[in-house]
Amino acid sequence: MHTIHGIRPVQYSLDPTQRTVHFEPLGIYAGTATSLESIEDGASIAIPNDSTNRARALLLLESLEFITLDPDAGLSATVLDITSNPYHIDIVELEAAGIPARLADVDFGVINGNYALSADVVDKLLSSESSDSVGALLYANIIAVREGTEDSPAIVALLEVLQSDAVSAFILEQYNGLVLPVFE
Repeated sequence: MHTIHGIRPVQYSLDPTQRTVHFEPLGIYAGTATSLESIEDGASIAIPNDSTNRARALLLLESLEFITLDPDAGLSATVLDITSNPYHIDIVELEAAGIPARLADVDFGVINGNYALSADVVDKLLSSESSDSVGALLYANIIAVREGTEDSPAIVALLEVLQSDAVSAFILEQYNGLVLPVFE
């Protein structure tokens, strides 16, 4: 095994069991427009330009009935998969971290919650992915443990705490919908 800067990496087999904790939904934020209900023909919407968040943003726009995507596109969707655009929306693809700073230039922006928090634009949130969306199902944060340790008392105790009502209440109160608990 090769070393990096004199450090020999350790390889573990991780338990693939999905133990979800929380999910950071993408949200659509007000730019020059302030209401989703009054979307105008030709509205501009900034979305992240990276492949994962671009597809999630397009799925969010589809859930709002702003566009229709090819049903086979799924989480590989690009603007080329838009099959219907009744509002003639101008999709503006930008680097995700830069979208909050560009809200004054577009009608709406689809923003990752962490960028919305750091840019202090949380008050502009109009709608977001739900905790049962495709994004939530595939991109929820999980606890992964070394194979064979998944039933150890320490791991069981950690999961009990992280998936407790108290942690759920904390997440909901602290992050105001920008982070959602996704556990039973």
